[in-house]
Amino acid sequence: MKMLGIEIGGSKLQLVLGDEAGRIHERRRLVVDQAKGAAGIRQQIEQTIIELLSLGEVAAVGIGFGGPVDWQHGKICCSHHIAGWSEFDLVEWLRPLTKAAVFVDNDGNVAALGEALRGAGVGLNPVFYVTLGSGVGGGLVNAGKIYHGATPGEAEIGHLRLDRSGTTVESRCCGWAADARIRALKTTEPAGRLARLAANDTRGEAKHLSAALGQGDATAQRILREVAEDLALGLSHVVHLFHPGVIIIGGGLSGVGEPLRAAVQAAVRGFTMEAFRPGPEIRLAALGEDAVPVGALLLAMSERCSLAN
Repeated sequence: MKMLGIEIGGSKLQLVLGDEAGRIHERRRLVVDQAKGAAGIRQQIEQTIIELLSLGEVAAVGIGFGGPVDWQHGKICCSHHIAGWSEFDLVEWLRPLTKAAVFVDNDGNVAALGEALRGAGVGLNPVFYVTLGSGVGGGLVNAGKIYHGATPGEAEIGHLRLDRSGTTVESRCCGWAADARIRALKTTEPAGRLARLAANDTRGEAKHLSAALGQGDATAQRILREVAEDLALGLSHVVHLFHPGVIIIGGGLSGVGEPLRAAVQAAVRGFTMEAFRPGPEIRLAALGEDAVPVGALLLAMSERCSLAN
């Protein structure tokens, strides 16, 4: 049975064909042009769907969207990064294009589903997933199902405040925030190793963190420590409220790898009440950039089965 999975993010767009087990057989990855807004993304989606459907019909479509959604009615509440999505009925738009049942959820929820059932969370429960991309999102899966609170949001850890002035986990820990910190080094510490590695970049500077850390750069270590401690403070609330069996870190910034995972693991312990220590294991996402597409395929399958029953 063929499924279509779609990831709609703030900087990337993925469409995949796969099966009911979440295996990807065909993939199309596109870069989002933010200046063209939601209309530009929809044009990319439409063109790519026409191409993919030439390979055969699909039974259902699953979508992970980068922002709050009304998952019960298939509508986008808003996007914090791309204009033109507010109140858009994604299901009604895609149903005639695909001639299939369409299901949409927040991308953090969908990625959590993918990691819980096919990734780093297999065999553990509950599974909490946090993604460090253009924003910071989250998702909670319990007993193989996405946890849904009252519409329109559930596990929006990115908007959890770190202080009373309005500083959020997202404003400190997303990939774009890390890019901005490194970009500033070009002015404040232009001779530093990290600034020199990122000298020719105008976006995506955080990709140089791993190399700088590998070279023992003190500035890279400081930025890593700050991100890890801020993220750990946010995750400590997840620990106290939901007691997950595992916390999984995904998204572009998770590409820093083991140094980030270890720093977050150590910091979470310090923010956790003694009775709950050492707290859940922190793991890196096993599916990488496939977390949302795989989760979208699984969402399509599970929701289609629910309708059939």
